[in-house]
Amino acid sequence: MSTTNGGPQPQMAMPQIGVLAQYVKDLSFENPHAPRSMAPSATQPAINIQVNVEAAPIAESDFEVTLKIEGKAESQGMLLFNFELVYGGIFRVQNVPADSVQPVVMIECPRLLFPFAREIIASATRNGGFAPLLLNPIDFVALYRQRLAGVPASSPPEPLSQG
Repeated sequence: MSTTNGGPQPQMAMPQIGVLAQYVKDLSFENPHAPRSMAPSATQPAINIQVNVEAAPIAESDFEVTLKIEGKAESQGMLLFNFELVYGGIFRVQNVPADSVQPVVMIECPRLLFPFAREIIASATRNGGFAPLLLNPIDFVALYRQRLAGVPASSPPEPLSQG
């Protein structure tokens, strides 16, 4: 407690996000036309990426957050490769006002997971015989706003509910 103008004032605890665990929940990489798909090509492949974030409470202040990233590369009508990664984390969110918990969980937690998921995807594409696919940063604020507005961004799940 600190005092201001002679009266005690409560100290506000700082908001905290703790990463309790991170893990690969599902990983799939397919190179269905190998070795033909790895032949040099004069055209740049078309790459399509879809991102989804899901979250579920597992205790009063603990949440499981999963970042699902799916992608495929095609060139001249041939599928070069496709992948799916579901990368999860357990987060402890403390001292966050109740009305801010959902945005923190759906924006900040996947932001913490993304660099690790990006590295897994880069390694998988490299191990599949292609140049590493280095995903551009994802705007999780925009993704969250799309979800709130009901705009389908690769069929997002229902928003996180607490209770």
